[in-house]
Amino acid sequence: MTTTVEKPGGRTGQRRTPGAAPRTRRPGRLRSAGLPYLLLLPALALELLVHLVPMLIGIVMSFKELTQFFIRDWVAAPWAALDNYAVSVDFDAPVGESLLKSFVTTCVFTLCSVALCWLLGTAAAVFLQETFRGRGFLRALFLVPYALPVYAAVITWAFMFQRDNGLVNHVLHDQLGIGDTPAFWLIGDNAFWTLLVVSVWKGWPFAFLIMMAGLQNIPRDMYEAAALDGAGLWQQLRRITLPSLRPVTQVLVLVLFLWTFNDFNTPFVLFGKAAPESADLISLHIYQSSFQTWNFGTGSAMSVLLLLFLLVVTGAYLLLTTRGTRRRKATDAS
Repeated sequence: MTTTVEKPGGRTGQRRTPGAAPRTRRPGRLRSAGLPYLLLLPALALELLVHLVPMLIGIVMSFKELTQFFIRDWVAAPWAALDNYAVSVDFDAPVGESLLKSFVTTCVFTLCSVALCWLLGTAAAVFLQETFRGRGFLRALFLVPYALPVYAAVITWAFMFQRDNGLVNHVLHDQLGIGDTPAFWLIGDNAFWTLLVVSVWKGWPFAFLIMMAGLQNIPRDMYEAAALDGAGLWQQLRRITLPSLRPVTQVLVLVLFLWTFNDFNTPFVLFGKAAPESADLISLHIYQSSFQTWNFGTGSAMSVLLLLFLLVVTGAYLLLTTRGTRRRKATDAS
């Protein structure tokens, strides 16, 4: 309950009676609560238009016999139920066998690429923590691969790996005398290592940037105290740096895994529409299954299976990392 009182100068005001309930402004609170959702509405609309709607259409297409005969009116394609999925997971048939090989190749490639990106990024970030002349130049130089457009960078690497007039063979064979003949880097078994080199070169600066940002949050007092206790650089790295960077590393590894496993631009620009068998990543394999054989139903089923796999791996990874964090907190508290 409020009463009107007269203030000096002829002004009037309200005084709240002791014990009375405060007056609330529900309309204002509703407006302030709805403002974040209003600001998020454009981003949600674009996300729905760019990602969710095509994903739902792709899921519907995976249940249809969608070939080149129904491209004009894909809705009229016959209903195939789970036939496309059965063909994709039939590993005794040519389609399923090639998909399985591509999946295994992608897993090996992703593990190698993520591990090397994390290792190089962490080493460079730790090395550049100390102040020395030229540190700013090295930081800018290390970020150049991440700043370059993907197509321009990969096309440059494709020219460098040419057999007859590429820079790699010119240095290795002509200058250093390694090998009897120039190697084929874009075909055969060497294509896997070529793709791995380009992927690591393109991805490790992102790991370097994230780890360098994470190192800024570690207090220098911890290193000074460890140095006074006689801890060397390796012990400081094991006991202070890596444990402190564990939350950053968990997020970084997950992001690198998803980016690398779904990478389509690098193999497509490097090898073209038909990648060698040793570098047949699943993203390019699905593209070939869809746009070269014109069997969009099977290609959509493969895409849905890939989506389910990534969801399962991501969920399991988040569950394990969350449990590990809770267990460490419980141990530290006890």
